[in-house]
Amino acid sequence: MEDLTEVITSAEFHPTHCNTLAYSSSKGSIRLIDLRQSALCDNHSKLFEDRATPGPRSFFTEIIASVSDIKFSKDGRHILTRDYMTVKLWDINMDSGPVASFQVHEYLRPKLCDLYENDSIFDKFECCLSGDGLRVATGSYSNLFRVFGCSARSAEATTLEANKNPMRRQVPPPAKPATRSLGRLTSAVRRGVDANGNSNDLSAKLLHLAWHPSENSIACAAANSLYMYYAN
Repeated sequence: MEDLTEVITSAEFHPTHCNTLAYSSSKGSIRLIDLRQSALCDNHSKLFEDRATPGPRSFFTEIIASVSDIKFSKDGRHILTRDYMTVKLWDINMDSGPVASFQVHEYLRPKLCDLYENDSIFDKFECCLSGDGLRVATGSYSNLFRVFGCSARSAEATTLEANKNPMRRQVPPPAKPATRSLGRLTSAVRRGVDANGNSNDLSAKLLHLAWHPSENSIACAAANSLYMYYAN
């Protein structure tokens, strides 16, 4: 029996060209295929890979590179992907590498062995884009999710908590000064964090998010609760 060395992890159709399909793999690659050309899709495809991954390779390199979610932007020009550590934005006309990369919880990198032992390293986080394509969002631990600005020269990186008390305010990470917030997005005080502002509750994970296609609102699912966040 042949061993599986690479598996397909997620897939999505292009929003305007239904003949175009993008799918990702457990090795961190993304392939864009044209379904009109042939039943052998790989003969008519474009491959996207990030060849500039920092740091030395280790036993965990391929595990954390596995893409858990893939999304097209509303206009179909960009693809957003999420692996265990990062969110990456790709231009479908540029296969040299991602046009932007956002660190979600980089502080976990020294703890990969522990995360492997308790199976947290296999958690599958989703990602989403705003309807205007200017922001991306993804989940993390301690019921936190992160919103990044992806427009040119944007430095926005906001951390929010999915919490039942919508009136509690956001507290920026103490290790980094806040740059720009997501408008007046309703938020919550961060809990379950260490002295550096890093989340440490691995049992409270925010895996699922969806951004409204035309309004500036995000739906977040954590355990058996669904939270809605709005920006004015």
